[in-house]
Amino acid sequence: MILYKQKEVRRMKKTRISLKEAEWRLMLHALNELRTSLIAEGRYTDIVDEVMLKIIKAPVRKVKIA
Repeated sequence: MILYKQKEVRRMKKTRISLKEAEWRLMLHALNELRTSLIAEGRYTDIVDEVMLKIIKAPVRKVKIA
């Protein structure tokens, strides 16, 4: 009988960031370039796709500047 050590599963802390439109576009562009390079290498793009969808579907908040 083989006993395996149970790995402790840690959840990553969620962080919220606020981006200007130019920063948002730059982030999507960089992720798309990463995705393209992964496809060219024949690697999986699941994680990059998930992050891109989260960024695209993120709610927009208006901030008042005093």
